[in-house]
Amino acid sequence: MRALSIAATGMAAQQLNVEVISNNIANASTTGFKASRAEFQDLLYQNMRTVGSASSDTGTLLPSGLQVGLGVMPAATYRINTQGNLSVTNNPLDLAVNGRGFFQVQLPDGTTAYTRAGSFQVNLNGQLVTADGYLVLPSITVPTTATAVTVNSSGQVLATIAGQTAQQTLGQFQLANFINPVGLEAAGNNLFKQTDSSGTPTTANPGTSGFGTMIQGSLESSNVDIVTEVTNLITAQRSYEMNSKVITAADQMMTTANQTKV
Repeated sequence: MRALSIAATGMAAQQLNVEVISNNIANASTTGFKASRAEFQDLLYQNMRTVGSASSDTGTLLPSGLQVGLGVMPAATYRINTQGNLSVTNNPLDLAVNGRGFFQVQLPDGTTAYTRAGSFQVNLNGQLVTADGYLVLPSITVPTTATAVTVNSSGQVLATIAGQTAQQTLGQFQLANFINPVGLEAAGNNLFKQTDSSGTPTTANPGTSGFGTMIQGSLESSNVDIVTEVTNLITAQRSYEMNSKVITAADQMMTTANQTKV
């Protein structure tokens, strides 16, 4: 009885769906987090009568066939890259990108990762780093004599130095953009890695055509909509229950067939 295996694929699919939803809800307060959704595809079909095949010697054709589907399979987890709300922190090293673009981060192995989480700090050398101590690229060093740091909308970093009237330029932020940001690989720690699907990054100063602007003293919140996620969770749970009921019904039908006496 195909219903048993078909319903089993449905339960497995909805289990994965719930796992994706639970990860979204768990990261509802994660800076720069992008929600994902599970996408599914139907499995192969068994053709009992092929549509369009001849139904008689006179050339008449079947207007519809007889196909039985074999269930469902997970196809992808699609990342939703809509921008989250901007929350004001008033921390001068908290930066948000209003629009497209990613901050660039140097990993310990020398490769570059990308992030939307702009909650930066300074290390013992005064360099801007992430919460894990990874260097922000291009490298920017804040001198110990700086009394204030300003980042304008175009990503230029300026410092007020004690005893000086003019601000000192410390560096320039550059954002990275991808033709297919959904193709980036999530690496954890709010970081993404380039893949063949994402394409090679294009870098430019904030505010350039196609790139967002910088906002100092703010962070981009997670784009998870709790109401939507809870609704999706209920729907996934009901679908899981319905598939389990199909398995129960199929089992009862098989029991009835086995108990039938000829």
